[in-house]
Amino acid sequence: MRSGVLQIVFNEISAAELSGLDTLEQLELLEEFKVGKEDLENLNGERFGKIERDGTVLYRYRSKDYRFYFEVKEGAVIVHRVLHKGTFSDFLFRSKMPLAEDEALAGSKHFWKLIDEGRNARRL
Repeated sequence: MRSGVLQIVFNEISAAELSGLDTLEQLELLEEFKVGKEDLENLNGERFGKIERDGTVLYRYRSKDYRFYFEVKEGAVIVHRVLHKGTFSDFLFRSKMPLAEDEALAGSKHFWKLIDEGRNARRL
């Protein structure tokens, strides 16, 4: 285990999204999903990204075909949503935005509605 790895907390929505996956896929994703302070300080845009709106900072972790969207509060990673990349690929295609995925999502009201649902869900 790397030093500085933060505790990960799922809410009801993100836990349900994760549990909807095949068990082996769940295990592989959870094995990979480690967040350290150094990851958040050195965002590479590949695995980790950052999305901001109105002073709210949301992080994205990309693994295989899934995206974990989370905030960091009080030394813990609070996972708001676990979504398949196809959830937003269609949005980006339809909007014809010449932006990177994270930039496009930052301006999407639909995306922030999904995040707010997760933010307001009970933590497990």
